[in-house]
Amino acid sequence: MKGTLLFEDGSIYRGKGFGRSGTAVGEMVFNTSITGYQEILTDPSYAGQIVTMTYPLIGNYGVSLRESESEGIYARGMVVKSISRHPSHYSSESTLEHMMQQLGLPGIAEVDTRSITKRIREVGAIKAVISNEEVSEDTLRQLLEGTILEEDWMKKVGVSKPKHILGEGCRVAVLDLGVKANILEALRIRGCDIMLFPYDTSFNEMKSYELDGLLISNGPGNPAEAVKGIELIQQWLEERPIFGICMGHQLLAHAVGGHTFKMKYGHRGGNHGVYDHLKKKAYITSQNHGYVVDTESVIKKGMVITHTNLNDDSLEGMQHEFLPVFSVQFHPEGSPGPQDTDYLFDRFIENMKERKKCL
Repeated sequence: MKGTLLFEDGSIYRGKGFGRSGTAVGEMVFNTSITGYQEILTDPSYAGQIVTMTYPLIGNYGVSLRESESEGIYARGMVVKSISRHPSHYSSESTLEHMMQQLGLPGIAEVDTRSITKRIREVGAIKAVISNEEVSEDTLRQLLEGTILEEDWMKKVGVSKPKHILGEGCRVAVLDLGVKANILEALRIRGCDIMLFPYDTSFNEMKSYELDGLLISNGPGNPAEAVKGIELIQQWLEERPIFGICMGHQLLAHAVGGHTFKMKYGHRGGNHGVYDHLKKKAYITSQNHGYVVDTESVIKKGMVITHTNLNDDSLEGMQHEFLPVFSVQFHPEGSPGPQDTDYLFDRFIENMKERKKCL
């Protein structure tokens, strides 16, 4: 089957379709990871986005259920240079195409992904429509023009009711804005007793859990749209240790009185250099975000900068000047990508233990 990718600015790319037959509109972004296509597609942070991979060969090691970051696919479409239909890996249980067919994701292969990436870098993240159905170009253009992209996905991709993951250690509440499975795993292997809460949870409901700390998860969308989440965080600032990751980092910035802005094309990949000012050491990190915290806006509100991006000097981490509250823009759990910064989970545990003795 044929495949078509049409950008809002009129740029058009044609290739061969794969995955589930369908048509979808989303924000066009690129990811520079060499591996991790399964984790990327199942990461709720990609809700509403069409992803192109800059690495040319995708699907070559297949898919495995244990590598998924959630139970579904949240991206709107996938664009690759070459799709492998005959994977080779000892843990492979199926092909990427089969997974996309089962979970409803359209894909296009045999297109110039370098050209697509260069175009995104020129014009920024852009609205696009992907189709591997027999649909006319005029129909696709009308669909593209008539679709308004959602910006509040973080309200929709998390749990719909509280969910308990039993543990014997620190009691951690997770504000679920689209949390990745490996963030929860990082807490679980450290013995935490975890309760996931929906986006619109009230302060009193969360307080009844008698938590030792609050983790604000990653998630998709414009952080400024998460008004209830920001208000909830404000109520917890002086109550318990807080750790924010990615979207959680951005919501924490809003909660203290700072603000965020949209980047031209964001950071998405497993090779982003970050400098840790506290350890005086550089790390390679996994990232996936289209918004960034304005540095000066949070410094004025009592936040200390702890991490900086080595490519563009953007803010990558911060902590409160006297409260046990901190956050990072990158993903310390990796998945995909390096896990060199998972020491941050240990720091969160230490903050909770210092405030209240827990094993």
